[in-house]
Amino acid sequence: MQKVKRRTFSGAVCEQEVFSVADNKKDLKTAEPQERFKTEEERERHKWLMSRRHHARVVNATYSPKSLYSTLTMDNENEVHTFEEARRIRDLFVRRLKRAAPDAQINIYMGRGKSTHRIHFHMLSNELDEKTILEKWQAGNIVRIENLRAHNYYNGVDHGQDYTGLANYLFDHWTPEQGSGSHRWKQTKNVCQPDRETPTVIKRNYSESKPPRAPKGYKLVECKSNQFGYLCFKYIKEVERPPYMKC
Repeated sequence: MQKVKRRTFSGAVCEQEVFSVADNKKDLKTAEPQERFKTEEERERHKWLMSRRHHARVVNATYSPKSLYSTLTMDNENEVHTFEEARRIRDLFVRRLKRAAPDAQINIYMGRGKSTHRIHFHMLSNELDEKTILEKWQAGNIVRIENLRAHNYYNGVDHGQDYTGLANYLFDHWTPEQGSGSHRWKQTKNVCQPDRETPTVIKRNYSESKPPRAPKGYKLVECKSNQFGYLCFKYIKEVERPPYMKC
């Protein structure tokens, strides 16, 4: 087996993965960590975790402190009781926003309140101002419209513009009630994608105590590993990035 290293850049976040691939693996562009699953449940959970990670990378690649986070609720007159009905309200709302601001980048999520059990929405957006959101939401109230934080703390460590925690919270809003065939969220086609480099073969042995060198301008904030020798080091950009980036 040969060891490789791969970097993925998502906004202010850089992840460096170290993992093993077969010695006869020629095309490293398709190289992925080899996982071993004892049950089909473990395999399904792995697929879920990979989807969750990709979603967080898209959020980090697209949104910044200039982006808006909105929570939208429905009043008694417009309240619906099924996600099929809510999906129609969501889609019409996004359509109105895109007509008003064609360059808008949007991720929107459905969920149920834990205490009220009423369906509501959360939205991340770029190129939309508060006035436009208020005008185009016609189904009830807007609980909050606020900018994303410039500093996010995980386990007491400043991760800067790393929105993984928020992204995972929104990803987990999906429930089986929403339908197994439905997407966990709706997003516009112009959201940004993470920049994943081709893996490169390495000779040095890395560990949690001996991480790869941080990219210039980044600092190490986290390291994860598993029993198969897989390592993932997370670095955060120390300088402020532009407040809004188009792909």
